[in-house]
Amino acid sequence: MACNKKENVKKITSIGGSALIEGIMMRGPKNINVAVRTGENTIETEEITVKPLSAKCKFFRLPLVRGVIGMIDSFRLSYKSLMLSADKAINSIETEEEEMSKFERWLNDKLGEKLMGVIMSIASVLGVALALVLFFWLPTFLYSLIANLDVTPAFNEFVDLKITQSAFEGILKILLFLGYIIAVSQMEDMKRVFMYHGAEHKTIFCYEADEELTVENIRKHSRFHPRCGTSFLVIMLLLGVVIGLFIPQFTLWGVWGTVLRSAIKILLLPLTCGIGYELIKLCGKYDNWFTRIIAAPGLWAQRITTREPDDKMLEVAIAAITPVIPDDGSDIVNCK
Repeated sequence: MACNKKENVKKITSIGGSALIEGIMMRGPKNINVAVRTGENTIETEEITVKPLSAKCKFFRLPLVRGVIGMIDSFRLSYKSLMLSADKAINSIETEEEEMSKFERWLNDKLGEKLMGVIMSIASVLGVALALVLFFWLPTFLYSLIANLDVTPAFNEFVDLKITQSAFEGILKILLFLGYIIAVSQMEDMKRVFMYHGAEHKTIFCYEADEELTVENIRKHSRFHPRCGTSFLVIMLLLGVVIGLFIPQFTLWGVWGTVLRSAIKILLLPLTCGIGYELIKLCGKYDNWFTRIIAAPGLWAQRITTREPDDKMLEVAIAAITPVIPDDGSDIVNCK
């Protein structure tokens, strides 16, 4: 095995996690744990259960297929963990009844504990719809406008090339993605989420270095980890450029051509996801020139999606990861 030289990793674990609202979720091979800071000196932990789809059918564990199933499982787990952390964080804040507006009191009376679930469900649907428009339809639509400018024969010949359209759409999607995460990173609440994201990565690195999980030990590790959701998204965006080379342009079909090409890209999303999953697994398991090239764009993007955490956040990360570390070493993927 080759390992992360900068981090002096002595073992690679399958344990992973995600940042939450004032907390962190860690998933091990046997259980899943959520830790949320609910007070200056209080951390609440709770074990949650989300049965993976891969356990229901062997077909779901096949290469490429497991990537799609893994992404679905990640969405389910992230949603449940986020809901739990939001509930704990909100309950830790004392809100007097008279401070609530009439509309807030009406929502609380009618929906009660279901309010957060309703809000999250609506936000999820709107988020997916917005992502489909921005990352699948808009780049194709803008390119079709450029292709129909009919400036010069040389220009027309240039825009007719498949590589031109695929590159244009890919670069635009990457710019939209980076622009979005840069914009949200300016929000105070998101800054804290990104700090918890950094705490998650640093804690996993500390564990992989076979060091005691203390704030002092964790603090010195890197917040950039090759096995990260940010890296996965960047890989999928880059793969979309390559896959786009094999999709017909339909530039002469007008608006229907734009819709058709967008629909084909959406239908090919499982393939993109499957390939991306296999590549991110390689980056998490091995360290060589090939995996370093693959991981480089995602590690760069993590400079935006992670921030240096404070010691209180590292304490939450320790509380999150400790219960999911198995005694039998079943989480170890590779070691020296």
